[in-house]
Formats: sequence, structure tokens, C-alpha cells
Amino acid sequence: MVDLSRGSALGTSGASELFQLMRNGQPRTRAELANLTGMARSTVALRVDELMKLRLISAVDDAISTGGRPSSQFALNPSARVVGAADLGATHATVAITDLNGVTLVDHHGPLDITAGPDAVLTWLVEIIRKLLADINRDPSELAAIGIGLPGPVEHSTGRPTNPPIMPGWDRFDVPGWVQQHLAVPVLVDNDVNILAIGEQAYSWPECKDLIFVKVATGIGSGVISGGLLQRGSQGVAGDLGHVQIPRGAGTPCHCGNRGCLEAMASGPAIARQLRDAGIDVQTGSDIVELVKRGNVDAIQAVRQAGRDIGEVLTSWVSLINPSVIAIGGGMAQAGEHLLAGVREVVYARAMPLATEHLTIVQSAAAGNAGVIGASMLAIHHVLTPEGIDSMVSAQK
Repeated sequence: MVDLSRGSALGTSGASELFQLMRNGQPRTRAELANLTGMARSTVALRVDELMKLRLISAVDDAISTGGRPSSQFALNPSARVVGAADLGATHATVAITDLNGVTLVDHHGPLDITAGPDAVLTWLVEIIRKLLADINRDPSELAAIGIGLPGPVEHSTGRPTNPPIMPGWDRFDVPGWVQQHLAVPVLVDNDVNILAIGEQAYSWPECKDLIFVKVATGIGSGVISGGLLQRGSQGVAGDLGHVQIPRGAGTPCHCGNRGCLEAMASGPAIARQLRDAGIDVQTGSDIVELVKRGNVDAIQAVRQAGRDIGEVLTSWVSLINPSVIAIGGGMAQAGEHLLAGVREVVYARAMPLATEHLTIVQSAAAGNAGVIGASMLAIHHVLTPEGIDSMVSAQK
């Protein structure tokens, strides 16, 4: 369970002060809520009744009596609604249904071809969400929102992908609008590495205010949390380290249209290409990981060099952002310490000692769950905003 009462990299939800006090599950009486908020008891009573009707809060054990009738206590009811969460990658996807505490109730993992285009992929996604809801006997009317991560730049305010290099046919496509035609709930969309960063922080490093999550898979990208908040940048492309040029890549073409990009040298397909050039029959990132696990020296050296390349770019970022945690995830992270060793070798050697004194570089602890945790945070954050609650109140009337 993720402790939502502390806020997240998305910021505080801004939910009403009354409801915010009950989000952590700690039971409180009407009198306690009035004292803590400064609201009149009559106002508290009205708002408690409103939240009770929505089932967002529920009565729990009565408080210990100090004389007279015991006072009723109330706390967040995480099962009041559910949210959908989807982590869509270039070749794989994870979809889940979670409660309002971010607890996964049911999930689905499977292959996905993002190049099939938005209509095919989103049709599949809607069908999976409906199936998962049916699997846990939850009616579609109980679905409050959906969070989606996509493997490319996203204009977060509209949920539209913007010139995504590995997503042909998706540019400026109205993802939220399309999904809402089939599931009439708010749909929040972000870059997949942003939701991975949100999920990793919430799951593994809730007290960490400065974290970089690096995904190394078909592509390379990162999500940046600085000062406790996710940094998207003005156009939603903050953290796109995969298209920073590195000296070793000079002249190597990248699918983005430039040459010498980190992604063209250190992604799963790039490592596979280099091994094939060396006469080793390898096609995918999974093939590389399997070779590494079997102790193939060429594969190990190639993965470690990819780590050095990534470390070269991260060295500058360590000086600029000064994170306390760099978490490495994605398919290639399954190669384990060999990739991490390359990253650490360069970062710790080249970055300023003060910047690395308390820096931890680790494999993602949330691993394959980071994406759906982050996507669920997107959805839950929206549901629990004043606008989200007001929308539910209006629908109730």
C-alpha cells in the first residue's frame, strides 16, 4: 500500500482539508475534524455526510468514551471506487485495477506492439480494463479514472503524444478523448518514464525528494523528481536523456533523425546490433539478458559498456540536479549488476565528490510494478482533487 497522506511527486492533491485529514486511514471524529480544520461542527457534519454518501469515507470503530455516548469515527474507504492503470511500452504492457490506496486488485501482463497504432492499442486496452473489472466483480460505474503511461513524449495537459519517435501514427492523437468514448471517466496520460519515476518513489523511496528513474529498454528515457515534484518541462520532454549525443556514438544514426544519440548506442536494440556485428546471434533485449545470465563474456562486456555510456550522460545530470537516488529499470536492467556497474564506474569517477557523497545508484525495487503504481497515482490524484470530488458529488445529485 502507498501512503497517500504524504502527497507524492504529483504534489498534494489539493482535496478539501477535511478529506485530506482522512486520507491516511487514521480514524477521526467529527469533533476532531472540527478542531483540526477550524470549521464549524455543523459544516463538518454536512461534509462528512456528503463524503459518506459517496462512500469515500466510512464509519469505523467508535472512539473511547469520556462520558456519555461514544463519538463515531470516520476514515478513507479505499474500496469506494477503483481506478485503471496502464503502463504501455514499445513491446510489452501491464494493466491493473487498483483501489484508492493504490493497492493492485487484479492485473494483466502481456506483449504489445505500440506500432500497431492508437486505434488497435487503445481498443485492446479498453477490452482489458473491462475484463479486469469483470474478474473482480466491479461494475464499470465504479471506475473513477484511468492513468496511462506511453513510451514517448506526451503533452500532459492534453494527454496527446508529441512526435513520439517509436510510436508511428500516434502524433497528436487524442488518447483521453478516444478512451472516454468507451469508458466515460477522466483519463490521465503521461510519458512512461514519468509514471515509472512516480511509482518507484512512492513504492521504494517515499522520503526521497530528488530522484532520477532511468528506463533502459527498446528506448532510453528518464523521469526526474526534483524538490519532491515531478519535472515535466514546458513541453513534457524533461528527462529525455536517450537523445543526448555521446562521443562514442559519433556518426551512428538514430531513429529520431540525429546521429550519435545515447539510445543509438546503449538501448536494447543497439546492444543487440553490436553483438550481431560481432557474430553473435541475438535479436532482442531478452536474448541479451539471457546471454548475460549464462555468463557470455561478449554480452556482459556490451552491457557494461552501455552502462558506461549511460553513466556519461548521467554525470552531467548529477551535477545539475544533484539527486540522492538514481534507479535503473526497464528490460535491460534485468542484466543486473553488469549494467549498474558501468553506470557507477563513470558517475562516481567523473562527477564531483560532493554530488556523489550520498548518491545511491540501484536497480529499480518496484521493477515491473513501478509503471502501474505510477499510473494509478495519476488517476487517484485526479479523483481526490476538489474537482474530482465535486464531479462525483454532482453526479450523485
